[in-house]
Amino acid sequence: MALKFQYNKTFLNKLRKDLAMREKALPTLQAKESALRLEVKKARNTVKELSASYEKMQNDLAPTYRLWDEFPQNLVKVEKIDVSGRVIAGVNIPALKEIHFVLDEESLVSRPSWLPRGIELYKGLIELSVRLEIAKHTTDILEYARKKTTQKVNLYEKVQIPGYKESILKIKRYMEDEENLAKSSQKILKEKLAAEEQEEAL
Repeated sequence: MALKFQYNKTFLNKLRKDLAMREKALPTLQAKESALRLEVKKARNTVKELSASYEKMQNDLAPTYRLWDEFPQNLVKVEKIDVSGRVIAGVNIPALKEIHFVLDEESLVSRPSWLPRGIELYKGLIELSVRLEIAKHTTDILEYARKKTTQKVNLYEKVQIPGYKESILKIKRYMEDEENLAKSSQKILKEKLAAEEQEEAL
């Protein structure tokens, strides 16, 4: 990593401070990445389970499809879906609280006896569908957060931390060389002055 830096003590201290901050943050980021990997796996499993349940419910209802022609179209409506937020590994994700249904009471008059059971099945299918969509959305959010965290871990671990260390080493070597050069110059100057004084004494 090519860092722009100056060969002085102020910049050396700044780089040391920046390096220490990244080295301190890296274990936290690695722990977050590990936690997010686990949560992504769980979220994918939830999607699989809900998808299987939804498919099973549809298959179970398949033999009764002809009866559903008698089901009034606007009998059950979704009025509102309450979704709350929760935090997993530092990431906000949605959680289903409640689905509010509205029944058209007029459509219930003079209807087949199986209709109340049909309403419950219909509500169950809608709820399962909503849960599945939320689970898919949760998986996407967690996957995105995991990717971003992995990128940051890689940036710190493979690019920035080695880059800062290399820059600090270059500045230290430069400053040591300058110090040695200054000492050598002083020694030469002292020797020259001593030689001149000796010549004058003769």
